[in-house]
Amino acid sequence: MTQTIQAKDTDLRYLIDNFGIQLVLDESFFHEWQEDLAEINDLDKQLLDKVKMGYLNLLNYPPLLEDVVRMAVVDPLLFIGDFYLAPFYVKSEESIDIAVPDEDVIIKGRMDTLVLKEQLWVMIIESKRASFSVEQGLAQILAYLLGNSYTDKPNFGMIATGSEFIFVKLVKGNSPRYALSKGFLMRNPGNELYDVLRILKRLTQLVSA
Repeated sequence: MTQTIQAKDTDLRYLIDNFGIQLVLDESFFHEWQEDLAEINDLDKQLLDKVKMGYLNLLNYPPLLEDVVRMAVVDPLLFIGDFYLAPFYVKSEESIDIAVPDEDVIIKGRMDTLVLKEQLWVMIIESKRASFSVEQGLAQILAYLLGNSYTDKPNFGMIATGSEFIFVKLVKGNSPRYALSKGFLMRNPGNELYDVLRILKRLTQLVSA
């Protein structure tokens, strides 16, 4: 009998034991988040400044739940980056199934947001409660990336908690390998949403080439 596991209940140990997934610490493996980043204009920066101020205002009215984080931070970020315009489009709550090798186990999950182009998965964005750590979303987004049917190119994702953003790269194979960017924090001086948007634009350029 096939056993079904929800992606949200999957932890990193399970992915290591059943898929052989490996963390890569060599910075050259995931160089894309640091090199040849796209430029953003002054209007983009002004709008991102408003997003940051709106988020900081929301912190005064806890709890900051997932739907509010998405509405106040993630959705505006996608709008400013033109990810709602052709050739991109967004699908919510897309169901993903992946099978554990040599076992009657299927991991099922539903993604918050997909940004797509020509049936290529560009970004997976998981908006979690602001009080959550990105570590709590890592296994889930890796499970989603493993479920991507496109295996000949690297897969990229982003975890957004509202207070922090982190990018993920997964390369499939007999032993899938992944690496992480640094975390970008809303409370840091300046506005690190500038860098988040520049990286998003750069990664979409890469997978759309």
